[in-house]
Order: sequence, then C-alpha cells, then structure tokens
Amino acid sequence: MLKQLVVLIIVLLCAQAQAAPMRTLQDMAGDRVEVPVTVRRVATIGAVPVLNSLVFAVGMNNTLINGLPDFARKPRWSYQAVFAPQTASLPSMQNSDRTANVEALLQAAPDAVLTMDRAGAESLRRMGIPAIYIAWRQPQDVKAAVQLLGSLFDQPQAAQRYASYFDATLARVSRTLQRANPARPRVLYFSPATLTQPHLVAEWWIRAAGGSSVTDDGRTIESRSFTLEQMLAWDPDILIVSGHEDAEAIRREPRFAGMRAVRAGRILVAPCAAHTWGNRTAEQPLTVLWAAKHFHPALFADLNLETETRRFYREIFGVTLSAAQINEILAGGPRGAPALQ
Repeated sequence: MLKQLVVLIIVLLCAQAQAAPMRTLQDMAGDRVEVPVTVRRVATIGAVPVLNSLVFAVGMNNTLINGLPDFARKPRWSYQAVFAPQTASLPSMQNSDRTANVEALLQAAPDAVLTMDRAGAESLRRMGIPAIYIAWRQPQDVKAAVQLLGSLFDQPQAAQRYASYFDATLARVSRTLQRANPARPRVLYFSPATLTQPHLVAEWWIRAAGGSSVTDDGRTIESRSFTLEQMLAWDPDILIVSGHEDAEAIRREPRFAGMRAVRAGRILVAPCAAHTWGNRTAEQPLTVLWAAKHFHPALFADLNLETETRRFYREIFGVTLSAAQINEILAGGPRGAPALQ
C-alpha cells in the first residue's frame, strides 16, 4: 500500500512539474536543481533552526511548510514560531537522526527542500524531490546562502539588503576597533558540560568583535575539545555559554571558582531568537555587535543593542518585536534552553 502511495505521489509530482513553469538553480555544491518559477512551499531538513533563519533573512517566513523537529521543540527555539507562526502547528519532515522523512516530503510536495547535507540532497533529487544544498563552513558563506535564497524566491533586493547590512555592521565595528586598538580580552565560548567549543564560527565573531578566543588555534574542524586543566591554564577574561543553565552551572562549580572570569562576574549567555547567536545563524551580524559591546563597553558606549536588534528583525526578518521580546532575546533567550548544541 505504501509503495502504491509513493508511486502515485511521484506521478502527481511529475504531472505538476510538467504543468508548472520551471527554471534551473545552481546550489552551493554547483549542482543544478529544477524548481518552479514561483516558489511558494519550502521544507527545511537537518539543521532546521539554522536553515529557517536563512529563509527569514529574505522575508519569506510564510513559505515554510514544516514544523520544528523533536530536538528543537524546546523553549530555546520558541521564537521560530514568532517569526513563522504557521510552523507551530506543522509536523516535522525529518526522522530522529535528522535525515529526511521521504514519505512526509512526498505527501507535502514542496517546491524546494533546503538541507546542509549534500549526500541527502542528492538522494532526494534522485527521488524527484527538488533538494537544494546549502554550504556553511566559513563566516562569509551566510551571504552566499542568503543570495541563493534570494534567487530561489525571486527576492534579490532582500538578499542584497542582508548582505549590505552584514558588511556595514562588520565595517562599523572594525573601524572603531582599529581607531582605538584596545587590548583584546581572552574569551572562551563553550559547553561546561562537555568541555567543548563545538562551533567554528565562534572563532570568527569573537575576533571580529575585538576579542581573542582561547580556542582559536587555527583549527578547521567544527568542534574543539579540551581538558579542565587546559581551561584553568587559559584562565579567560570572559566566559560565554548558550544557555542560562550553563551559566548557573559555572557559578555553582567549585573548580571554576578561581577563574578570572568567574571572580569578575563576566559570564555571558549568548542571545537567542531564531537560533543561538553564537552558533551559525543569519543573525550573525547582531552577534558581533553584542559581543563588541560586552568586550569593549567604553568604546561602544553609543551602541544601543535594543535599537539595533529591533531594527534587524523588522528590516531583515520582517517582524516587529516588542521591548519585552527584545530584552528576552538579549538576556539569553527564553528560559529552559538546553546546553550548547
């Protein structure tokens, strides 16, 4: 019965494809993908909060047709439903191992599927599902990803608006740092539960914001592990974590009590909205502003984070947030967020 259903759906998809005007896009692996001229329905598979943030960056929030997967159905990601309310009542379209639920995708018949798994994209395309691979290894890749989505949705101006904001924000912070040439605080962004720094992009935004990441040893791998002894030897000026529980765990842990950052009370929780700002997310320019303000408060005394955050979500994501929402995001996001993932 299931095989008959799949065959029927494939036949229907092929019929739709023949009826609808099509065009060819090149994804970030250079593979050619056939999609409708007008894309109205998009599914995200894998790193769903990250991929959704890219869709939000071109203002196409209402095109998402899948809900969050089980791992993301937690307070940490509750702003996903603020930016795309329809997703709160939609089912996930992936399995527990973050691979695509093919049957669900065939039934939903999206115009395009977005994924950061190249092999998964190739597999879906062999089944007639238009899957687009999004690559994100280097910080600047986010602009290329948003540009690709600008092409997918025929929103080139939105993609250019994002790129311009990204470049202007980084240039603004860089100019201030170059003029003052301040001492760079030594920073550790990490998971205290696992003693890892699992996000390579953090090395970039810490540096861009005028800090010196103690884990920035030229690594190219995504995750960096270390021992407690190494962490104590680094003795950072600032500790950054991704959840309120992590910050509380650091304060309770006797082995951390003698560290410089703990004694000075410089334990920061990274903001969180569409995703944790310290991880890969379209919100990355805001990460640099937030970090620069905390690393060098005197230099960036005139920087109003509340104003900048409100402007970003209004002009880039197309959503107006309240003062209470802005404050919650900047304070580390909704309570109950899990550890760094």
